[in-house]
Amino acid sequence: MQECLLEVKDLKTSFHTEKGLVTAVDGVSFTVHSGQTLGVVGESGCGKSVTAESIMRLLDESAIRYEGEINYKGKNLLKLPEKEMEAIRGNEIAMIFQDALTSLNPVYTIGNQIAESIMAHSNLNKKEAYEKAVEMLRLTGIPSPEKRIHEYPHEISGGMRQRAMIAMALSCRPQLLIADEPTTALDVTTQAQILEVMEELKKELNMGIILITHDLGVVAEVCTHVVVMYLGQVIEEADVETIFSKPLHPYTNGLLKCIPQLDGDRTKPLFTIEGVVPSLDDIPPGCRFAGRCPFADSKCRKEPPPLEEAANRHKIRCWHYEEIQKQGAFEDVAIPS
Repeated sequence: MQECLLEVKDLKTSFHTEKGLVTAVDGVSFTVHSGQTLGVVGESGCGKSVTAESIMRLLDESAIRYEGEINYKGKNLLKLPEKEMEAIRGNEIAMIFQDALTSLNPVYTIGNQIAESIMAHSNLNKKEAYEKAVEMLRLTGIPSPEKRIHEYPHEISGGMRQRAMIAMALSCRPQLLIADEPTTALDVTTQAQILEVMEELKKELNMGIILITHDLGVVAEVCTHVVVMYLGQVIEEADVETIFSKPLHPYTNGLLKCIPQLDGDRTKPLFTIEGVVPSLDDIPPGCRFAGRCPFADSKCRKEPPPLEEAANRHKIRCWHYEEIQKQGAFEDVAIPS
């Protein structure tokens, strides 16, 4: 039976700003089990990265407020002293960041940074840590890793920097890996290689993965469960097969229709979700997607819908999902010209 590694319960992350308290993550809940890859999807500004940074407690805690629980193996990470959190961060829970150039220290070599992470969480000496750093770089497919460990971040390509970040995150063989757009700077071939490395280590270590991505193709390939976020909230959650074959939320359906189809009609413009994500300091009073939803009515604009279970572990935040499903209305959504 798969072990529950992480349980996020009603997480709220709010920032103190000049306009007052702004909530970027609002009541988010999900679980991650060992051997499972949970995909977190949504447009930019939906709270995906803030959720990940909250789990790692990387945000400036003098400028934010946490509410809810983040339970890792029964421990609420939000209640742990910083010293205990440091022992977990990077060792038991690791994170791959989207922008490798700003995440790596420009004045230290790649090998130095990976070795430092290894020595911080193990009894290996400097020589042994460097040997392991070479091994991890080789594992991620970087050519001539013995040479690369002596180079600085600005001396290698963006793809190599990203692979170095992945090598650093996986060097301590974590139980839970949070990957925030880990393949965003990589070409298709390298992307497939990195995803394969992550999958192999997941199986070897029985590791849980939270994969934050905009690429629904990657989600379909590697994820077992999917959480769809919009403006700080979970609006749909289900296993990956259900999300792709039977989405219930108009936003999820819109994301899927945005995927270009090889056999599609090339004379028609690509589908787009009209409008933009509202600002966090001006959140609509009802359903947060109502202003962009073709099915919204007056109730949607006034009353926020709850997240409820529609079927077996399929959760949805929508007032009209049953009617939309019965009507088969998703197929009738007009593609804007």
